[in-house]
Amino acid sequence: MTIRELCEKEIVQLEQGVCLGRADDLELDPETAQLKSLVLLGRPRLFGLLGREESLVIPWSEIHTIGTDAVLVHTALPEAPQPPKGHGLWQQLRGRLGL
Repeated sequence: MTIRELCEKEIVQLEQGVCLGRADDLELDPETAQLKSLVLLGRPRLFGLLGREESLVIPWSEIHTIGTDAVLVHTALPEAPQPPKGHGLWQQLRGRLGL
């Protein structure tokens, strides 16, 4: 299997069956030339102008199976960032209108 083929496979978290996306990068150990982890870049914020969310790094030890279409992993799901309460546009409009 080539690196390109590995990066084209969907990565699925086994416990909840959630598709995490595809590997954007791989981390190799330069001394042993072995694969250390898969890296999934975080989603861009405001079309990438505000950077990205935190990347997800999946160590090799958490990879369960590499199949023909997917990579099955035992890894914790990243927590979705919660927007601060009362600071959104809708909350500001409601406050100004007295709703």
